[in-house]
Amino acid sequence: MGTLLKTTLEKITGLDQEAMNLARERLDGLLKPPGSLGKLEEIAVRLAGIYGQPRPPLASKAIVMMAADNGVYQEGFNGYSQEITKAVAELAGAGLIGVAVLARHAGARLVVVDVGIKDEVEGQHIIKKKIRYGTDNITCGPAMSRSEAEQAIEVGIDVTNKLIHEGINIIGTGEVGICNTTTSAAVLAVLSGADPELVVGKGTGADEKAYQAKLQAVKNALVVNRPDPTDPIDVVAKVGGLDIAALTGCYLAAAANKKPVVIDGFIAGTAALVAAKINPLVKEYMIPSHCSAEKGAQVVLQALNMEPMLYMNMRLGEGTGAALAFNLIDAAVKIINEMGSFADLA
Repeated sequence: MGTLLKTTLEKITGLDQEAMNLARERLDGLLKPPGSLGKLEEIAVRLAGIYGQPRPPLASKAIVMMAADNGVYQEGFNGYSQEITKAVAELAGAGLIGVAVLARHAGARLVVVDVGIKDEVEGQHIIKKKIRYGTDNITCGPAMSRSEAEQAIEVGIDVTNKLIHEGINIIGTGEVGICNTTTSAAVLAVLSGADPELVVGKGTGADEKAYQAKLQAVKNALVVNRPDPTDPIDVVAKVGGLDIAALTGCYLAAAANKKPVVIDGFIAGTAALVAAKINPLVKEYMIPSHCSAEKGAQVVLQALNMEPMLYMNMRLGEGTGAALAFNLIDAAVKIINEMGSFADLA
C-alpha cells in the first residue's frame, strides 16, 4: 500500500456528535413542526457532524469527473465508439457536456481528470494523471495490477486534497468511460454478493443481444479473475476500472479531510461502496444524490444502506446527479442558518 493511501486511511475518524446534537436542537426549535423538512434536516445535521459546526457553512463546490477507458470494450457489445470518452473529457472545457451545464447552474467547479483514457487528450482544463492507456479486457484476465489500482486511488486522493487545500469544501463525484457500467456491475456483484443478472443493465441503450453479451462478459470476468470479496482493492484491480479506483480515492480523501462528498449514480456509487469496504467510517461523509435508472443502482444503495434524495430516471453519469443535489444541500444549509425560531416570537 502506498504512503499516501496509508496516511489517508489513518486520518479518517467519525463525525462530531456534539455538533450534530446542537444542530438537531436548533432544527427542532425552528418555526415548524420537528422533522417536518425531512431530508433537508437530515442533511443539515450530517453536515454539522462533518464540519464540526452546529451551523454548517455554505459550501464552495467542485465535481471531480474521472475519465478512463475499459478493455472489455473489445467484447463488442457496446454500440458507442470508445472515442466518446476522450471527446466528452475534451468538450467539458467548453462547458458543453451535461455535467458542465448542471455544475454551472449549481455554482460548482468542474474538474476533469484523465486517469486512463486510451489516447492522449487535449485541453488545459484536463488534469493529466494517466496511470495507463485504458485497462485490459476483464474477460481474459485482470483489468490492471494491484499496484496500478492503488496508484489510481492515490490519484483521487491527490486531486481531492489539492481541491480542499484551494478552498473547496464539498466534493461531487462523476466519471466518463465507455463500458464502465460493465466494470461497475462486476465490482458490485462481488462486493454485494448479488447475482450478475441483478446488477448488469443495458447501459448505453443496448439491444437484447448486446445485453446478453454484456451479461456473459461480466460472468466470464468473475470466473476468470476470481476476485476476493474481502479485499476491495483486489476486486477493483481484477474486474474494475481506473475511474472506479480514482473515485474511491476521492471518497477516502474527503473523509480524511472532514469534508462531505456527494455520490452521483451507478458507477460513482460502486466506487463509494469500494471506499466503504476499505474503511466503513467513510460512509459517514457520503451524501447520496439520486437513484440512477441503471439496473444495479438500487443494489448499490442497499449495500450502502442509503436512501437517495432524487428519483429522476437519470443514467448519464458524469456527476450530473451530484450537481443537482448541490442545490438541495445549499437549501439545507440555508434552512438551519436562516430560518427563524420560536424563540424569535418572544
